[in-house]
Amino acid sequence: MNTNPRAKPNLSNVQINNVHLLLDKVSQKQRNDFGKIDSDLKPDGTLITACDRWSDSTIVEGLSEITSSEGILSEEGNQKVPHSQAYWVVDPLDGTTNFAAGIPHWAISLARFVDGKPQTGFLDIPALKQRILAIEGQGVWLNGKRLTSETRNQATSECVSLCSRSIRVLQRRPEKPFPGKIRLMGVASLNMTSVAIGQTVASLEATPKIWDLAAAWLVLSELGCSIKWLGLNPSELQSGEDLSSTSFPVIAASCERELERMLPWGETLMSNY
Repeated sequence: MNTNPRAKPNLSNVQINNVHLLLDKVSQKQRNDFGKIDSDLKPDGTLITACDRWSDSTIVEGLSEITSSEGILSEEGNQKVPHSQAYWVVDPLDGTTNFAAGIPHWAISLARFVDGKPQTGFLDIPALKQRILAIEGQGVWLNGKRLTSETRNQATSECVSLCSRSIRVLQRRPEKPFPGKIRLMGVASLNMTSVAIGQTVASLEATPKIWDLAAAWLVLSELGCSIKWLGLNPSELQSGEDLSSTSFPVIAASCERELERMLPWGETLMSNY
């Protein structure tokens, strides 16, 4: 991680607006392509579409113009931590399996890191025409409306989000009732963000990559949620580190009580990795 003590300032209002315009362009393209595009397999067995590739190149080119001196780490491109003090972490289409299968639930995730932690995050949900903006120390907005921890606490959800890999914990603790109504949405960034906005009370992610969690991490932090890293801590990234196969298993919870209820399940998950 770059230890340069000179802190980079937040993005200017003009830069934030330009990122919004870039997301408008990519989001519209993804809505147009949804249900009309074939997918291929990447070497790791995950799906990729032409729209993933177009979205990645468009976002990387756009961010390079908006913040020309800042590096970019992207799921479909450079997967090494940039050497610049400020850099972007990009997932151009989180939920490709849903997108390719015609399930209207996927996201675009962008986060600008400064000194190894997210400072500004954008999460766009094209099918719902929803966009979340989070700025460190300033708050979180959904389509321009401020979200607060009180907003989350007014929700009455009993749902817990699991990823497809973490659901195996149910088989390993068959004698224990699971502490919530299970939901599998297939989009890591939105699984975690669902906790912050009150759709779920907790989320257990077994193998999220840095681009899955980058923006959601800031949203959770700004809205006062509890986060427990079950393995590696993403705040300890090193410049030049290759993150192509690095996962950051995590529990996100609406409060410490919900985190405590989920911890045994997280420990069970990790005991088998």
